[in-house]
Amino acid sequence: MNQAADTPQSLYLEDLRVGQRFTSGVYQIDADRIKSFAAEFDPQPFHLDEAAAQASIFRGLAASGWHTAAVTMRLLVTSGLPLAGGLIGLGGELAWSRPTRPGDTLRVESEIMEIVPPRFEPNQGVVKVRSTTLNQNGEEVQVLTANLLVFKRGSR
Repeated sequence: MNQAADTPQSLYLEDLRVGQRFTSGVYQIDADRIKSFAAEFDPQPFHLDEAAAQASIFRGLAASGWHTAAVTMRLLVTSGLPLAGGLIGLGGELAWSRPTRPGDTLRVESEIMEIVPPRFEPNQGVVKVRSTTLNQNGEEVQVLTANLLVFKRGSR
């Protein structure tokens, strides 16, 4: 089952199943946003200056990995993973496969990997989700595997 990116329905623990997939809307990155984010949160030369970026391992301006992660979160919240009660993270792993570049259009494809039923709290469980952020060419730029707290229907 593939939930449409514009589905307004909020999903609860009992609505989810292993293998279920979700696709977000899109978000375009531009050089000004890359530089602005970097200036505030990751002020390294290869995120701020084209010449320095060209001389770096990136061979051109690259968004901070944290910028890519922030865009991923925005896409998940606004169109990618409609969980009732919001996306409440309990930890996970994050890997960047390739740089995000000016002009890239990102989307996120998520898959439910595991569902851990309630143990101590009968109204909630933990869902492991792998969210892969892709550019306009379908190339993986980031993979986030997160454990999320998900509520049962009627628990809030």
